[in-house]
Amino acid sequence: MSEPSSGPSVSDKRREFHKLHESGCFVIPNPWDVGSARYLESLNFKALATTSSGFAWSQGLPDYGVTRDMAITHLHEIVGATKVPVNADFQSGFAHDAEGVAESVKLAVETGIAGVSIEDSTGDPGKPLYELDTAVERIKAARRAIDQNGADTLLVGRAECFLVGRPNLDETIARLKAYSDAGADCLYAPGIAKREQISALVSAVAPKPLNLLVGAATPMTVKDIADLGVRRISVGGALARSAWGGFTRAAIMIAEQGKFDGFADAAPGQAINAFFRTPVEA
Repeated sequence: MSEPSSGPSVSDKRREFHKLHESGCFVIPNPWDVGSARYLESLNFKALATTSSGFAWSQGLPDYGVTRDMAITHLHEIVGATKVPVNADFQSGFAHDAEGVAESVKLAVETGIAGVSIEDSTGDPGKPLYELDTAVERIKAARRAIDQNGADTLLVGRAECFLVGRPNLDETIARLKAYSDAGADCLYAPGIAKREQISALVSAVAPKPLNLLVGAATPMTVKDIADLGVRRISVGGALARSAWGGFTRAAIMIAEQGKFDGFADAAPGQAINAFFRTPVEA
């Protein structure tokens, strides 16, 4: 398993990760490479989560364009570079069948991750979600793989209804409840944004924790979200998209206008160098 050269063990990080989900509300931001992971860790976030989209873009690929081997290598790198728990955005488990999901999850657990998320999306626009029975079997397979290879790894079950054009709250709740019954420790329905919907999901999956995705600017604060009963807040590819936004705006301005105004908000190189020269604390 990947571990930093010093610091907490994999078991320590997984234990701490479970504790974070027991009460209160925490933000788990999503780095896309070692540099962004180390910077987020320096801001005292208690845990990190990978982002499939952010990582894919860094490789010149679209979201869902990376292979399982690429994803596993990425997990090794992020886990090995940080001392906080890392949750793996593991897409749909890189397999359609339950047996394949179990094999993939086993490999992910071996990287030293503290948590792993499994989606119910198929990647097929004509049939974007697995039938519920199949989706449940996939979660059960992930649960078995964890129990057999790293029982303290947290399993997140994701219902992708709102992201694939099926914004049905009742279906989302039914799926999350089924994934909870199948062994998911934390439930997640990306695309949910309205307060009443968030509250409904929190109540539906209780006492298990709900992860909320905040992927766009919102007037809600962390406190507002915590007051709704959400236990964990992730940002998906939003930080990566923010970085790409600054980069593309500046580059397009040079290419189309011959202007360099886009550098106005650039971070000073000396400050970035100083940060990365600082030894990582044990």
